[in-house]
Amino acid sequence: MSGERGLMAAVEEYLVARRAAKPSEHTVAAYRRDLLGVLGCAARVRGVGPEELGWAELDVATLRGAFAEFASTRAASSVLRAWSTWNGFFGFWVSERVISGNPMSAVPRPRVRPSGPKPLMGEDTPERLLEALARGARKARDPWPERDLAVLALALLTGMRSAEMLALRVDSVSGRAGERRVRVVGKGGGERVLPIERPLEVLLEAYLATRRERFGPVGGGDPLLVDNRGEGLRRGGLQYLVKQCYRHAGVNDRVARGTLVHALRHTFATRLAEDGASVTEIMHLLGHASVASSQAYIEVTARAQREAASSNRTYGVVRRLVAQGERE
Repeated sequence: MSGERGLMAAVEEYLVARRAAKPSEHTVAAYRRDLLGVLGCAARVRGVGPEELGWAELDVATLRGAFAEFASTRAASSVLRAWSTWNGFFGFWVSERVISGNPMSAVPRPRVRPSGPKPLMGEDTPERLLEALARGARKARDPWPERDLAVLALALLTGMRSAEMLALRVDSVSGRAGERRVRVVGKGGGERVLPIERPLEVLLEAYLATRRERFGPVGGGDPLLVDNRGEGLRRGGLQYLVKQCYRHAGVNDRVARGTLVHALRHTFATRLAEDGASVTEIMHLLGHASVASSQAYIEVTARAQREAASSNRTYGVVRRLVAQGERE
């Protein structure tokens, strides 16, 4: 690779090299969007086409201008992600000895406050949601309440990411009746096995029975979750389904903005923490790489905060005073 072939070629070669780490297709697509998006901004700063840019044109002043334009229409988190992508891009080509240094330390990056878990709001919201779906609350041109209920219950009772749910096959669910488990392929291709109890097993069996009535035999290698045409459910379809379920169940105002499917995962984890699960158990069930991510669910639970507050020794005095007053 040399500067003569331009930065467009450098982007594609970098993405090929990244594939050795087995990132998902969504991750590779995000890398490409960030690299080409900022590259397009840099080209406008220089007054040339992106294909005309070489390493010499990508100096600190150009990068600052490019990121300023890139940031003008994007959230801080998106800009920070792009900054990290470009930092990795330059680091790679430094290691390949194509360029002598990484200029990203001179390009400002936004500070993004870490966001905490955003479960469904309201103590009874999961129950209201599932009960409404079981009653057929979601009005659609071709209603399929068994499928809707199975999808939402699966998310609430396993805490899977949307990509993990979409990757499930029929034979991902295995085991004897009453002892079923689901095999999940998570981030980076890591696998974990999640237990499912009899009630969820019954919902899945009811859904599959109606699916066979609609579309005929179901094979073990077929997608577990399908749309109303019998094709594997995709990301946009899953988001739309969940959004419609919220709306028709009357809990739309209890969902944090921008969460949708992830709100179900957060609800699963938060309830685990409230019911006494350890941070290690939460980490394994959610497929987190470290306890740091899982710890957030412990920290936000009302029970944990209440227990911490109740340990205040001054409560001992207050209790005695209250007891004394009641005796008098």
